[in-house]
Amino acid sequence: MSLPDPLITTSPDRLSGTPVFAGTRVPVQTLIEYLEGGDSIETFLDDFPSVTRDHAIAVLEVAKSALIAKAVAA
Repeated sequence: MSLPDPLITTSPDRLSGTPVFAGTRVPVQTLIEYLEGGDSIETFLDDFPSVTRDHAIAVLEVAKSALIAKAVAA
């Protein structure tokens, strides 16, 4: 399955510019909140079927890379 490029989009016309999974109306922050709350990625995917597992994992990988890069630069 191919992933959208970019993985995350924003638009002032969609959810007031909130970053969402590209091609959906699902905020990326929602995935983070599910994981912070102790829910599994499977629970998130069940609740938001417009997001694929590959897409969610790819977004988490981007977040991980950004956090690591920031820590290294500090």
